[in-house]
Amino acid sequence: MRRPRRNRKSEAIRSLVQEHEVTVNDLVFPLFIMEGKNVRSEVASMPRIYRFSPDTLLQEIEICMKLGIKAFALFPNIADSKKDKFATESYNEKGLYLETIRSIKSKFPEACLITDVAMDPYSSEGHDGIVQDGKILNDETLEVLGKMALAQAEAGADIVGPSDMMDGRVGYLRDVLDAEGFSEVSIMSYTAKYASAFYGPFRDALNSAPKSGDKKTYQMDPANQAEALIEAELDFSEGADFLMVKPALAYLDVIKLLYDNFEVPIAAYNVSGEYAMVKAAAEKGWIDGEKAMVESLTSIKRAGAKIILSYFAKEFAILKS
Repeated sequence: MRRPRRNRKSEAIRSLVQEHEVTVNDLVFPLFIMEGKNVRSEVASMPRIYRFSPDTLLQEIEICMKLGIKAFALFPNIADSKKDKFATESYNEKGLYLETIRSIKSKFPEACLITDVAMDPYSSEGHDGIVQDGKILNDETLEVLGKMALAQAEAGADIVGPSDMMDGRVGYLRDVLDAEGFSEVSIMSYTAKYASAFYGPFRDALNSAPKSGDKKTYQMDPANQAEALIEAELDFSEGADFLMVKPALAYLDVIKLLYDNFEVPIAAYNVSGEYAMVKAAAEKGWIDGEKAMVESLTSIKRAGAKIILSYFAKEFAILKS
């Protein structure tokens, strides 16, 4: 008689037959940057996650790298006074974001830095594209994204991450980067980015919520799975080096779908709302937060994600150190 429980009878045997295990090498730690000096401001809806001024950000990266975290995704909190319709601050050479990229790569050249290519942190409209008469202009937005990605590559970005969901942006960015001699800069495309309810804490952290309307005309419908294959095929054919699914936990089936169909690494973004839910329930004593963290990350890895962007990255690294 087959008895599967024989392979579960001790910790040693369970470890021998374990199919999937998350390691620190799988993780990317998202970081929030803001203006100022000696600033470390906790995000109210994301316990133990902070907005950093450039000086304290470098200190945080040093701590994380000693824990084994090698990759970071950088997101900017931009003052409203510097936002405009065309997100011109996004490619300002003396602006917060580009100066910070240069500082990070100067002090930690061995770190992998993933940048964000999208208009919303810099846009007075809070959208990922140029807004005209209530509509998001696709092709006109690509020109802004191209300037942004090129400026990030020049500053030292290892991987640019278009998170905007405009049609054709991967191919456009690849052409821009290649034409300017940045063929070695990778593109991690936010391929299947859904119009999700789980982004709220992130938008609080960056003060980047849309000023009007929503993002449903460019981000994907949570009800759709097959559409992700269309987006993935386009991004793959246009030269994406990684395909990302965002959010992660509510879209494990989509991660698996892309993993089964594309021979490039699949990334998944364990987003702010997913992090906040675990933290809130743990603070109430309703769940074991540490075990829920490990189980959540394991489920994302099991679904097929090779790379996991997660606000749990530092906490996980401390646990494993």
